[in-house]
Amino acid sequence: MQKITLFIDQANIWSACKKMGKTLDYSKFQAFFEQKFLWQVQDMFYYQAFPSDGSRSHSIDGLHRFFVKMEKGFGYTVRKKELKTITLRDKAGTIIYDPRTGKPLTKEKGNFDVELTMDAMEYRSGFDIGIFFTGDSDFLPLITHLRNEWKKIYIFSTEDSISQELRTGADQYYNLVEFPEIHGDQLQSRQWNNPTQA
Repeated sequence: MQKITLFIDQANIWSACKKMGKTLDYSKFQAFFEQKFLWQVQDMFYYQAFPSDGSRSHSIDGLHRFFVKMEKGFGYTVRKKELKTITLRDKAGTIIYDPRTGKPLTKEKGNFDVELTMDAMEYRSGFDIGIFFTGDSDFLPLITHLRNEWKKIYIFSTEDSISQELRTGADQYYNLVEFPEIHGDQLQSRQWNNPTQA
């Protein structure tokens, strides 16, 4: 039986979930891969950034409870960190201001490219197949390196979310739409911008 490790890039997969209009049910992942593909799940890594306290009009306590459930209830290793707020600047380095409010424009950032890459490299001896839930082309160098070490790499994403680089650079691409076994509930209106269950 081939051994697999899952790497779930929540920010990218959340975009796929919004396009599907459904969440994913992470409680079903281990059984899904072991029963449908007859693979042995070695590790499951989940990566998600979270808002700072007071930055939202609603409580984020539910998100932290979700992290605990993922770890203690479902057996995932959760990598999490607070979102960073970045002030937007133009090409000359000048701060860009909102013409309506006069305040600097900002965006939140919380990617896990480095953390996911470090985990994949550290744990690569324990899996034959790496399962990546992402469509981000930034992971192409990692995937290419792992394949050069004779690892099989399979990508799970959606047609609208996967980059062409990953589609062609991995051993196989699976469309999440085609696997209702791991779909969760229909997305509710508030969840579109509050991915506590993505």
